[in-house]
Amino acid sequence: MRRPTLTPQQEDRAIALFGLLGGLFLIAVKVYDGSGHIARWTVVPPLVVMASLELVRRSRPVLIATVGGIVFAVSIFNGALLATTLMYTDLLYAAVLYGNPRMSRVLHLTGAASVLVLSTLVLIYSDAPTAVAVVVVATLVYLAPVWTGDIVRKHREEAEAQRLRAEQTALLSEMDRRQAVVAERARMARELHDVVANHLSAIAIHATGAQSAARRQRRPEDDPLVEVLAVIRENSVQGMTEMRRIIGLLRDSGGGEADESYAAPDLGAVDALLAKARAAGEDVGLGFELTELGDRGELPVPVGLAAYRIVQESLTNALKHAGPGEVRVLLEFRPQELLIAVESPFRSGAGQSLPGARAGLVGMAERASLLGGSFEAGPVDGCWNVRAVLPRALTTEGEGGRA
Repeated sequence: MRRPTLTPQQEDRAIALFGLLGGLFLIAVKVYDGSGHIARWTVVPPLVVMASLELVRRSRPVLIATVGGIVFAVSIFNGALLATTLMYTDLLYAAVLYGNPRMSRVLHLTGAASVLVLSTLVLIYSDAPTAVAVVVVATLVYLAPVWTGDIVRKHREEAEAQRLRAEQTALLSEMDRRQAVVAERARMARELHDVVANHLSAIAIHATGAQSAARRQRRPEDDPLVEVLAVIRENSVQGMTEMRRIIGLLRDSGGGEADESYAAPDLGAVDALLAKARAAGEDVGLGFELTELGDRGELPVPVGLAAYRIVQESLTNALKHAGPGEVRVLLEFRPQELLIAVESPFRSGAGQSLPGARAGLVGMAERASLLGGSFEAGPVDGCWNVRAVLPRALTTEGEGGRA
């Protein structure tokens, strides 16, 4: 069962109530300084005023410090009460904690002056041991609450600064993650342009050839076959035009990637990737090994492209972050799916979760997700493992339903 939490106002009221009731109890049993010489009622007004000040301890720091100091000085001569003293120390603590930084400096100065004046007077009119005792007691009353409030306030300000910094870091990370997803989708669209454009070009060419054959056969223009071929050619040409226009917009907004080649690679180019990785990894002690299991067969172009990019990004990450050792790439061609597994030596401290980091992992996960597959990456048994599962046959959902 969850315990109910008090609001700040309820806490202040509870402090005031307990202080007042505790003080009245001490008065009832005559536990106050000078109880044999001073009337009992004289210690009640300071107690009531202190309890009243506790009600505004958070909102009126200047008031509670000023009035509280005067009332406490009066209470010393009217018969010092322990409850009044404790509430005054709490008021000093609250004035520093909830007031401005200047309040802390003022209370430090006034507290030190009070300790000095009281100890000097006692030293003049009494002996040194009593003066030392007064210094200790006065320090506990006037300075210890101020020091405590100052420390707590600094810790709270530091905690608040850390919280804001964490929120900003989380916000930047989320923005970077979204930018990585958008950039990866734009890159995929640009890469797939060549694939789809080739098909549309083939359709237009065949339609044009069929139209020429129909004309050679002297078919009339209103022949249904000729009309259908004309519609097919017109739609395919128009589709290529629209696609080139959209891809042009994507390239213009790519920010530095406009000159990149967008020919659609597939898993047939993995050997070339590994050759480049071996050449780059020699200086850092990295080796690369490829294992293929199962029958590769025919893969849909989007699946082959996504698999190639996942292997490419995994090898790039290994060159950036892996320690010396062997990087193993596994391609397992199952009947219904393609498994991609890349295992590299894990270097402690690599790949910290900073703003802008892990964009490659986000891109790989996005490619797998858009095809209806799965992706996971992380350290396992001292190695960094990347594992992606892609479907070999695309469904309607896998081709575009998740975009």
